[in-house]
Amino acid sequence: MLRLHRYRLEYALIWPAVKLLGLLPRPVSHAVAGLFGMIVYAGAPRLRAVGQKNLAMAMPGLPAEERARILRGVFRNLARMLAEITQLPRFTRDNISQVFAYDGFENYAEAAARGRGVLYLTAHLGAWEVSAFCHATMGHPMHVLIRALDNPYLNELVNRYRTMSGNQIIEKRDFLRGILAAMKENQAVGILIDQNSSTTEGVFVDFFGIPACTAAGMARIALRTGAAVVPGFMLWNQADGRYRLRFDPPLELISTGDPDADALANTQLFMRTIEGYVRRYPDQWLWIHRRWKTRPPGAAAIY
Repeated sequence: MLRLHRYRLEYALIWPAVKLLGLLPRPVSHAVAGLFGMIVYAGAPRLRAVGQKNLAMAMPGLPAEERARILRGVFRNLARMLAEITQLPRFTRDNISQVFAYDGFENYAEAAARGRGVLYLTAHLGAWEVSAFCHATMGHPMHVLIRALDNPYLNELVNRYRTMSGNQIIEKRDFLRGILAAMKENQAVGILIDQNSSTTEGVFVDFFGIPACTAAGMARIALRTGAAVVPGFMLWNQADGRYRLRFDPPLELISTGDPDADALANTQLFMRTIEGYVRRYPDQWLWIHRRWKTRPPGAAAIY
């Protein structure tokens, strides 16, 4: 009962802020959210410590001041994405160009034309919660694989925004059946695989030269179904004040006939692709997540 009351209180505090940001002009909403992001940055020493630890491991050659700059950018990026989400109800196909532009859409179109489904390889980079909305608004709805939030009220609110342009939700607990059904219908599923995984679901692959336990389900499904794997990232472009939804050509998967070895090799390929983008846009990736929490047997804890 106490937990339910806490959930209701969280919703009661967050929903008015969401409504307010959504009513403001877009540039003002970004500015207000950016200020909030810097307040959170200043008041979240544990998150900053995780971010500093991750950056020091992944990019040891960076000066301390550069790591701090990147970390401030992470909080700004999260705040900007929050502001953008609150603005989404006002956008349609006629005005969505205010929010984003495509870069490499032909790569997505080629993958869809193969007729065996598209697995949209993405990460907690840029505005991952906005990309599916924009893509669907342009006539390309997809399924989005999510883990339900603990707070049921906030979970319902977030999913309302996720689905308002025609996208559908696949919950993690039902991921295999949901993704296989979507692939059978030549539909697209967006999957974020850049977070820490348990050893029951993941395999260890290199990420910034450090063993990182990573979910291997996407690789196994791609090999099983023949679906195209298309890297896609919604990246902020400061020059024109909007995002660019970048699609790369479908990846050439490794298939030797050994399911476990192939799952490992392709998961490594996926994480190498993501790492390349994180290196290019370091202040837009979620460094404050404990990415290397699960350790190989016998390895010392990092956090």
